[in-house]
Amino acid sequence: MISEVERPARTRSRLRWLLPALVAVAWLIFGGFSGPYAGKLSQVTENDSSSFLPASAEATEVGELLKQFSSATVIPAIVVAERPSGLTDGDKRFLADRTSQARLIPAPGSAAAAQVVVPLDATGDPGDGVETLRDALARETPDGLKVLVTGPAAQVADLKEAFGGIDGLLLLVAGAVVALILIIVYRSPLLPLLVLLSAVFALGTASLAVYLLADNDVLALNGQSQGILFILVFGAATDYALLMISRYREELRTTDDTREALRTAWRSTIEPIAASAGTVILGVLCLLFSDLNSNKGLGPVAAIGIGAAFLTTVTFLPAVLALCGRNAFWPFRPAVTTSREETGGLWGRVSGWVARAPRTIWIVTTVVLLAGGAFLPQLKASGTAQSDVFLTPVDSVAGQEVLSRYFPGGSGSPTVIITPAAQAQTVARLARVPGVSDVRQGTEAGGLAKIDAVLADPPDSDAAVATVERIRAAVRPVEGTKVGGPTATLLDTRTTSEHDRMVIIPIVLVVIFLVLALLLRSLLAPLLLIGTVVLSFAATMGVSALVFNHVFDFPGADPVVPLFGFVFLVALGIDYNIFLMTRVREEAGRIGTREGTLRGLRVTGGVITSAGVVLAATFAALAVLPILFLAQLAFIVAFGVLLDTLLVRSLLVPALAVDVGRKIWWPSKLAKAGCPPRPAEDDHRLKRGARTTST
Repeated sequence: MISEVERPARTRSRLRWLLPALVAVAWLIFGGFSGPYAGKLSQVTENDSSSFLPASAEATEVGELLKQFSSATVIPAIVVAERPSGLTDGDKRFLADRTSQARLIPAPGSAAAAQVVVPLDATGDPGDGVETLRDALARETPDGLKVLVTGPAAQVADLKEAFGGIDGLLLLVAGAVVALILIIVYRSPLLPLLVLLSAVFALGTASLAVYLLADNDVLALNGQSQGILFILVFGAATDYALLMISRYREELRTTDDTREALRTAWRSTIEPIAASAGTVILGVLCLLFSDLNSNKGLGPVAAIGIGAAFLTTVTFLPAVLALCGRNAFWPFRPAVTTSREETGGLWGRVSGWVARAPRTIWIVTTVVLLAGGAFLPQLKASGTAQSDVFLTPVDSVAGQEVLSRYFPGGSGSPTVIITPAAQAQTVARLARVPGVSDVRQGTEAGGLAKIDAVLADPPDSDAAVATVERIRAAVRPVEGTKVGGPTATLLDTRTTSEHDRMVIIPIVLVVIFLVLALLLRSLLAPLLLIGTVVLSFAATMGVSALVFNHVFDFPGADPVVPLFGFVFLVALGIDYNIFLMTRVREEAGRIGTREGTLRGLRVTGGVITSAGVVLAATFAALAVLPILFLAQLAFIVAFGVLLDTLLVRSLLVPALAVDVGRKIWWPSKLAKAGCPPRPAEDDHRLKRGARTTST
């Protein structure tokens, strides 16, 4: 029989296994339910640029006023046909048959081409209508006739196709990269599986929440936000897992009690992980101050992803580590030792360099970063043509090129002017500015007149944007006149993006400063850390400008690229400083700021570098999607994270901390000269390891 003494011990032993097992099983069940929603997100995405503008944008107001002229909401698809020797009667019958007898418009002055404007329902998915139209035109096409579908509807369809690889190829590449790096870091087959499971459960949780919010029109989700969500969740969940596992392995070297080691690791890492997650969440939520709906949508989407990564890291991961114990590290299980061997290896040498010449190191690294930042003015971020969005050949771009050879560039996608009916003739005359090939006065409704201005240049070109600016300036004296249409939408998007950049960047800096001040209980340290990250961002953008202009030969960048790059680099760059400086502060309370900084660098160097490499590699995976914006963001974040991890956090920040000394903690007690640190031999963890007996 079991004695009264043995019964409570056995009960505690069962609970030690039962609670982690219940948590793990609960996540497995919930993961099975939420996981499929990652593949359903594409059902609730919107890639039409006009839907991202705020209600106050002039192009948006025109779109609302157009509803008075027609109850149908349509988006044009333009079928363009070309035969260099001249279109035949058979070609014309083919086009009429395949486009439901829509009016054929021959090219002025040439028999080699014609276009057909096919209005598609914009309330549903115009991509489906374009796909149906393309399929019809691909059947029994007359020999020698080139037929392409372009126009706004075709651009939406091609964007949908380009983002089609998000829930397949992107996840496969990101997962493979993370698994490979984890296997190299831990040399264990089990740990990478546990970390990937944690990331997958985080992605499923985030996808479920985002799907429900987007499906109920609470937030706007587009393909770009979806891709960033997937990468951000994978990267953040892996980073947080690396930090906890590293501390767990460190504690396993001090005790035979795996549960005690896990409890200590959990308590020691929960603060920096929570601070890191909170910093990124608050940073991306600053995008809610954006006037651009697509930016506003990304803010909560990214915040939900980071929150899900944090949740799985502090619940599911500890549960499975508790169940696996030391076996999680098989075949290289950490053994109990009284020495952590901190003085050797790569990071022992790096800390030695910092100790010998801190001032020289931080000055040299600052000069290197300033040299990179000197190229920042070369970054071309004033916007690109819609046709430049794609990095692979698509029909909408090829069709626009054919269209531009035979027709005015804006035919089929005219700039729309809404004006009081009494002023219609005056406005039509004023609208004939350079760059406008034709002005057509259309219908009247509700005391308003609709005027179409056909632009001479392609509607997504810089020249067309400049023409719309001239039209707006010309008709502005006529009260109540507004200018919209596809090109005006592009112009308003660029203008709003530039405004957002000037508003959001200062807000992000203030928010991150407050978080760091609360975490480190200091005012000077946060200022220095933010300064290093901003310097790193400037260097990253300078190098990116060189690479974009002279290596990849990109046509330019969207104005939102620097904003997104700043938000992610500053928020994520501060992450690694948080991981380092929270450990430095912990050690400084025992052995002083100088030795605490060097020890913090030694014990966190490996894990933070691994985390940086993982995050850089996952963001680099965005480049598999053939979209200019995502390719540029992938390079900026990947390069910037590596620069921040390998140079700023490894050399610049520790060297500054050593050189500044205890004053870096001003105005906290650690900065006071009369507050001696506790001696290093009081390290309770090493004493605990020496006292612990085998279980």
